[in-house]
Amino acid sequence: MEKIKMTTPLVEMDGDEMTRILWKMIKEELLLPFIDLKTEYYDLGLEYRNETDDKVTMDSAEATKKYGVAVKCATITPNAARMTEYNLKEMWKSPNGTIRAALDGTVFRTPIVVKGIEPCVKNWEKPITLARHAYGDVYKNTEIRVPGAGKAELVFTAEDGTETRETIHIFEGSGIIQGIHNTDKSIESFARCCFNYALDTRQDLWFATKDTISKKYDHRFKDIFQEIYDAEYDEKFKAAGIEYFYTLIDDAVARVMKAKGGFIWACKNYDGDVMSDMVSSAFGSLAMMTSVLVSPEGYYEYEAAHGTVQRHYYKHLKGEETSTNSVATIFAWTGALRKRGELDQLPELMRFADLLEEATIGTIEAGKMTKDLALITSIPNPTPLSSEGFILAIREMLEAKLAE
Repeated sequence: MEKIKMTTPLVEMDGDEMTRILWKMIKEELLLPFIDLKTEYYDLGLEYRNETDDKVTMDSAEATKKYGVAVKCATITPNAARMTEYNLKEMWKSPNGTIRAALDGTVFRTPIVVKGIEPCVKNWEKPITLARHAYGDVYKNTEIRVPGAGKAELVFTAEDGTETRETIHIFEGSGIIQGIHNTDKSIESFARCCFNYALDTRQDLWFATKDTISKKYDHRFKDIFQEIYDAEYDEKFKAAGIEYFYTLIDDAVARVMKAKGGFIWACKNYDGDVMSDMVSSAFGSLAMMTSVLVSPEGYYEYEAAHGTVQRHYYKHLKGEETSTNSVATIFAWTGALRKRGELDQLPELMRFADLLEEATIGTIEAGKMTKDLALITSIPNPTPLSSEGFILAIREMLEAKLAE
């Protein structure tokens, strides 16, 4: 068959370790045989980020602003051990944090539901979408290791030189301090992204922080959401038959565990990081979740919501067989290809993305899956496949669907 044509490139952000290996397999087996793939390539592997002093990460974010749609592989956020392992110049920040700060907006993460993979929470009947603020908090923090006794202060100096000071703590010995920030503009973008997504998908929207403890920082989020909802979205939500409500984060966690699903749960940056992992794991696997960053300017960045699968990568380097779940990485590609097709009015590209997702889910439902899913499936006598074997099984089903 003739390859599907593209008119505008995707921004392609390659990554690290086992997910980098899967990335190559997915392209070679599931994309390049069927699509005349156009991408602007950026290597966000840790070695090249180190070589370019992390400039490549910002370059990829700027390219996303230029082309509008990006797809990203999982990447390493280095810690002290990685500093030694990769001989890094410095402990580079999270590439995801850098890109999200540059693009702003909100990350929407939704579990990929497959027959035979039942949620751990028995009453969850529909997917729960996590809407995660993509700017600020601990991902743009400043930290100090306090060496000994002294006074820590929070100081804001206005443009006219006026200072506002608050004492953080009087230290009698060593300790640590951390400064985080956010902006009204980014919180407003977050709110509108959440409200618009709820209207687009006709789902209720929950928002949760800890404003009873954080009476200024978290309370600012609560106030901005409510002000925008009252001024711009109240009537729209009523007309759509959906609800917005605010609650404390601990109350939201309790409610989520007893809910049936089918709603959007909006969280601040760190809360969303943690809770999206909880939701995806409870639905079956961290590798079974879609993730897309939506910016107010209309930029889209699709990615897998999990890490680089370090343990499997070390097995791969030894020549041992791995069985690594590639579903979330495949769905990052399909999400980006579908959005590119939508923006460029290429229905055949959108249809291909749909068929690849159907082939991926169909392969699992036919009993062919990676070991992580084989251990939890209710499908009788599943066939556990290697990393490559699973992708080849998807290709076989995809070819059958394309031939129909």
